[in-house]
Amino acid sequence: MPNISNFMRRLCIILCALIGTLLPTALSATEPPRLVVNIVVGAMRSDDLDRYNSNFTEQGFRRLMREGVTYTEAYYTFSTLSTASGLATLSTGANPSVHGVVGESWWSHTDAKRISLINDPKAYPVEFSTGSGNYSAHRITAPTVGDMLCMSNPQSKLFSLAIEPLGAIVLNGKHGTALWAEKNQTFWTTSSAYSDKLPEWITEYNKSNTNEKYVEKRWQPLYKASMYKNHEVAIVEGIKDKTTHLITDVDLDLTKTLYSTLQYTPAGNSAVLHFADEVIRREGLGQDRDTDILNIYLDSSRNIAQTYGTESIEYEDMLYRLDKDLIWFIDSLYTQVGAQEVVIVLTSDHGTSPSFNAAGSAPRHRFNYRQMEVIVNAYLGGRYGADNYVVGYANKSLYLNHATIAAKRLSYNDVCDEVATFLLQLQGVSNAVSASSMRNTTFGHGRTLLMQESFFGARSGDILIDFVAGCIIEDDDYRSLCTSGYNYDRHVPLIISRGTGENRTVSQSVDLGAVAPTLCRLLGISQPWASSLQPLEL
Repeated sequence: MPNISNFMRRLCIILCALIGTLLPTALSATEPPRLVVNIVVGAMRSDDLDRYNSNFTEQGFRRLMREGVTYTEAYYTFSTLSTASGLATLSTGANPSVHGVVGESWWSHTDAKRISLINDPKAYPVEFSTGSGNYSAHRITAPTVGDMLCMSNPQSKLFSLAIEPLGAIVLNGKHGTALWAEKNQTFWTTSSAYSDKLPEWITEYNKSNTNEKYVEKRWQPLYKASMYKNHEVAIVEGIKDKTTHLITDVDLDLTKTLYSTLQYTPAGNSAVLHFADEVIRREGLGQDRDTDILNIYLDSSRNIAQTYGTESIEYEDMLYRLDKDLIWFIDSLYTQVGAQEVVIVLTSDHGTSPSFNAAGSAPRHRFNYRQMEVIVNAYLGGRYGADNYVVGYANKSLYLNHATIAAKRLSYNDVCDEVATFLLQLQGVSNAVSASSMRNTTFGHGRTLLMQESFFGARSGDILIDFVAGCIIEDDDYRSLCTSGYNYDRHVPLIISRGTGENRTVSQSVDLGAVAPTLCRLLGISQPWASSLQPLEL
């Protein structure tokens, strides 16, 4: 018996020692990451990862897929896609019908004035703003993932970066710091809504004119011509000199400012990523157990996709250059923080349409909304007497003048229904639904459900419009736009990578609104108030 007692005693000691060594590992596996980096590539479609995969490097896009979970069927579940609405859904975990970001701007129903999502007269510019910077997130009514983190732990840091203020602010929310490039020297700046003064290191960064270092005098192909999947010549109207350019003919000196050069060339992506790398280093992101978030929105990819078209060499070359930028950025990120301590999310704010004049296809229809405004106003004038019935068009909806309708003692619902029926006669319109129908009817499936998920009563127009597939808004500055809400707009890439080498692919359909609650679960915090979706399985 004593021998048995001694054996059991020794066995208990060994088991306790084993538990002691295994327990930290088990706990560390469930601990939140030290840093979450959201990389949002503007207007990137899901099939781009497959189409250009053979020319991607092993350590860029492929590395993220190899070391994480790739969701091949990730969709936005509303039709009014835009930079503002897509980023708001990513950051809040809700659709426009809940978070209220129906677009970059909308028309007021009370005084018929245009309202900007981010303009704020109470916010004032800080240094390096060159006079612009009256921006804030005060009209973003739903908290973002970053807001939830900062409210949960004031020691956590939140930074959001983009060339244009809209992307940085919508991804960021009201806490932390949103930073963007001002329009003169592309100095990085913010507004008083986030800080009264820039950190000293950003001041020094600006004084060195760092962004200018990423601009090339001529945009030439990265690879030899035979390697490119696209061979289309982009027709650029309104951006430079209204002539046809091959990529090798684009002289960047034709652009008027450094800011526009960054907006419409791959240099913009490089500038944002280099600044992001500096933010990580200078602000010490991911250096303690107070989890931090860094949001990066790449505006230039969206501008290139929409200006040159996704069938162009310019768009393809931009992706290859971004792929190479991701190599050094990921290496630097993992060196500074540690691969196991970082979660990288790569996705897009929306896709974009096929080019309206793509080679080998008949020109697609473009919808002239200004002509529609005139026609509808004339139609109502003929019915009820000449007056100003139409306020304007925005976010795939027509705004009527409520004051005029009231002064003439007309039935608002009847006028809206009448206009909705009239709009069905216009070429390019597949459906039109009045705001009253959106409020009073629950649509269960199809395109009308997508329209309803885009509808926010206080900000959406009086008649929501749906276009036929392939139709985009007429604008000579753009060959491609996300104004239809079909699969090419709603289907975007989604990769969630933690450097674990998991290399898993999920093929079932997922909602992009689930990204926010997924990150909150990883961070161990409550999901955003407006979100009702379940987190994704990782």
